[in-house]
Amino acid sequence: MNHFGKVFAATALLTLLCANTSAQEPAPAQPAAQGKSVSFPEDAPMLRSDEAPRLYRIRSVDIHGVQYLNPEIIKSSAGLIAGDSIYLPSDFISNAISRLWSQRAFSDVKIGAEIEGGDLDLQVFLKERPRVLNWDFEGVTKGKKKDLLEKLKLRRGGELSDYVIDKNIKLIKAYWADKGFRNAEVGVRVENDSLRPQAVKVTFLIDKKDKVKIGKINFIGNDQFPDKRLRRTFKKTHQKSINFLRNTKLNENDFEEDKELLIDFYNARGYRNATIVRDSVYPIDSKRLGIDIELSEGNKYYIRNVSWVGNSVYETDELQRMFGVKQGDTYDKKTMHKRLGIQKEVDLEAMSVSSLYQNNGYLMSQIEPAETIVGPDSIDIEVKVFEGKQFTINNVGITGNQRVDDEVIRRELATYPGELYNRSLLMRTLRLLGSMGHFNAENIAPDIRPVSNELVDINWALEEQASDQFNVAGGWGSGTFVGSIGITLNNLSIRNFFKKGAWRPYPMGQNQRLQLSAQTNGTNYKAVAFSFTDPWLGGKKPNSFTLSAHYSDQNDAYFITQKPTRFFRTYGAAAGLGKRLTWPDPYFTFYAEANYERYSLKNWKTFVMDNGSSNLLSLKLVFARNSVDQPIYPRRGSEFSASVQATLPYSLWNGKDYSNPNMSQQERYRWIEFHKWQFKAQWFQSLTRNENLVLMLKAEMGYLGSYNKHKVSPFERFEVGGDGMTGYNIYGIDIISMRGYEDGALDPSDNYSRGYNKYTAELRYPVILKPSSQIYVLGFLEGGNAFDSWREFSPFKIKRSAGFGVRLYLPVVGMLGIDWGYGFDPPAGSTKKSGSQFHFVMGQQF
Repeated sequence: MNHFGKVFAATALLTLLCANTSAQEPAPAQPAAQGKSVSFPEDAPMLRSDEAPRLYRIRSVDIHGVQYLNPEIIKSSAGLIAGDSIYLPSDFISNAISRLWSQRAFSDVKIGAEIEGGDLDLQVFLKERPRVLNWDFEGVTKGKKKDLLEKLKLRRGGELSDYVIDKNIKLIKAYWADKGFRNAEVGVRVENDSLRPQAVKVTFLIDKKDKVKIGKINFIGNDQFPDKRLRRTFKKTHQKSINFLRNTKLNENDFEEDKELLIDFYNARGYRNATIVRDSVYPIDSKRLGIDIELSEGNKYYIRNVSWVGNSVYETDELQRMFGVKQGDTYDKKTMHKRLGIQKEVDLEAMSVSSLYQNNGYLMSQIEPAETIVGPDSIDIEVKVFEGKQFTINNVGITGNQRVDDEVIRRELATYPGELYNRSLLMRTLRLLGSMGHFNAENIAPDIRPVSNELVDINWALEEQASDQFNVAGGWGSGTFVGSIGITLNNLSIRNFFKKGAWRPYPMGQNQRLQLSAQTNGTNYKAVAFSFTDPWLGGKKPNSFTLSAHYSDQNDAYFITQKPTRFFRTYGAAAGLGKRLTWPDPYFTFYAEANYERYSLKNWKTFVMDNGSSNLLSLKLVFARNSVDQPIYPRRGSEFSASVQATLPYSLWNGKDYSNPNMSQQERYRWIEFHKWQFKAQWFQSLTRNENLVLMLKAEMGYLGSYNKHKVSPFERFEVGGDGMTGYNIYGIDIISMRGYEDGALDPSDNYSRGYNKYTAELRYPVILKPSSQIYVLGFLEGGNAFDSWREFSPFKIKRSAGFGVRLYLPVVGMLGIDWGYGFDPPAGSTKKSGSQFHFVMGQQF
């Protein structure tokens, strides 16, 4: 057979043999082949369908028309491998063509061949799609361009096809629809590059049109509840109203969630069979949408009988008391599921029938309520309990920790091998690990894996985050600039101080805390402070030990060459012991601290005494409870503390007459005496299903009392108002922030305050929650006041403010924030309301 007879073409004729290629994209004109020229006669005999299949060996595969892709990868993805044997005619070639089309990288695919005896040389002709040199947008701002590039994940150098264009147009329209621009129009302009024939520039032409808001939400078929009440069940889908702060754009995902809330509303009021028959969204005009929701309410149901099946561990009466649903009650699906602890009403920290079993080792227990309709308005509830076996903890693993020692983490665990599985202890462990501050609290979750019918492994996969902090700050106070520097090491290990190779950059691993800080404005003022805390003194029990000291000096030497002629110096040291309590519950702690302070004054004309020294020896006791789920952005839990700090009542036995007006202030205040009380409480509750929107409520009060009305302490008072960030103090006062007012603006006199109260409500929402940074915004309402005596103290005489702010937590520097507040009332001694104020925040506050 001559050479001409050995050649056949498999271009158009192959599609006649293989029906599965007939639906592929039509191929434009064949590109010029790169390599040798091959002719393909139309009457090639090998393509006739009546030919008997014959076995051929692929001798070579040549790729033509490819500029950017790897030919070897193309051969492999198409299944064209030299050395393989194939039958012709068959569907082998058509399958190879289909695989090449599926890559979406080509606008034309053809396969031909040269045959010589039993050998086959395949020729693959491809036309690559144009490559996108640049993506751009017209009709939007630079910021939105950046957002679209990130959302669409557009990359330069990728192939361009109708599929890519259509997909991105849909994504762009969806992007603007989420922002309320549901009528946005998107076109596209493709321009060839003058220097690169295979490259194009793609520009999306965006016309947002007008923002579309929900004009009306109508309900059809609702006889039991008016439209107004049903609209209130929607949390995120709202119609346009006088409340301009409410979001009125339509988000399909939010709408679906709100429809579930609507049915939950009906179910909670006895309408078990309530359903949404249909809903429709339609344009009222170019700026408004209408929503119609047709309902079928059904009958209202009541509980007739409640029975329990399958329970042997707990008595029926005990389970029934916890369930609390009895004969005659209105059918309430949400409440029943919440008390049983099943489906979407599961609260891992709340008590329920499910948690009763889970906390006693029954890991695989299941609670299933079966409902039987009896008559037109009655339901029998049969609660089926599948108890299973008790599970024992087999192994407890820890992964992901590099800087914190295993033993330090394990001593915080409440789950131990050999003990019964207990879900409440898992939740407690989760909170303790989050409160350490070394791990990303957002990602702490136990990995629970049963390894047999009675054993379970628990693994804590931890994601470490930086916890040490370095702060440099400056502020304007007392007419001068004050600079400060501080360092906090939260993972120190004292025992490794002299261990070789442990300084990287300091000996770490034992969760001990060291704080060093310094503050100065030059020669006029300087202060240093030191604090060390070991949360597990001795490493055996969670008994903490804290040691601290501080020194400050303010004088009249404003230049280096000056010698001070007057000064106010403060020296102090304290030591404290803390203990975790098991009663009333494991969230309680007790702390006791002994404190000594010495105040030295020389020619200090702005205080109650000019010269001399005062000594303060006190004991402070703190009883506290903390069940907050995490320290940076809490979503649930509460925090409470009650403290008393007291000195000895020296005036009761030293025989001195402090009512004598001729007694010198040095003599009167040689030993300071007082009793100081403070109460603080705050509560967190998430308001949405994703738990991001959080409500924080806080209340606190404090009072400085005296044993002798003629010997009231000038120290340890309160400064109420502002943020305390613009200056410094040397009188041992507590700064109580009050947004919307200047520093100390609520103090009734120049000698600060003896009492205060404060109430706060904050609504918080996170912007970023990542280990590298956490940001959330907040709006607040605040009220508080300061008083000079217990007789004047009143919890209802408050100064009010409102505003908003933002918090940024960076592991290296800690919590930073800025608030804008508006004070609605006049400060102390003024008749003009406080008005607009900005405040800065550093550090966590409680």
